[in-house]
Amino acid sequence: MRQAARNPVLSLTSAGAVRILGLDIGTKRIGVAVSDPLGITAQSVSVVECKGSEKDLERIVALVEEYRATEIVVGVPYNMDGSEGPQAQQVRRFMAEIAVRSGLPVREWDERLSTVAAERVLLEADMSRAKRRKVVDKLAAAIILQGFLDKRRGELLGS
Repeated sequence: MRQAARNPVLSLTSAGAVRILGLDIGTKRIGVAVSDPLGITAQSVSVVECKGSEKDLERIVALVEEYRATEIVVGVPYNMDGSEGPQAQQVRRFMAEIAVRSGLPVREWDERLSTVAAERVLLEADMSRAKRRKVVDKLAAAIILQGFLDKRRGELLGS
């Protein structure tokens, strides 16, 4: 009997669903996205209003549990020249806290221009400024997570 060729993307899910949480961490809001169970597409799901590190961490851990995430991807806001500014350093410290609290691997993703891309999508959709403000962070989180998923899938498929 001939054995079917192994699909590296599908083999990721042989032990069950792979859910990855994507975060766009800002000073006022944290955009949240989650992957589909196959780890192929990202969907924006919510915005966490920042209320201090402790409460923010509690909410993120609750989202990890709610979506049964197996890992977390966080957008790091590098400067346009690739250097790390104060905001990137602050996000890295918060990433370390998320890793400790959640017990999950926390990966970083270069988020330069993700919010700009999200704003562009919302402008093209002719969304009002008030409505854009409510969804831009979770759309930016979805853009960050989708970039991570696409890169991972490309590596698995050898492209």
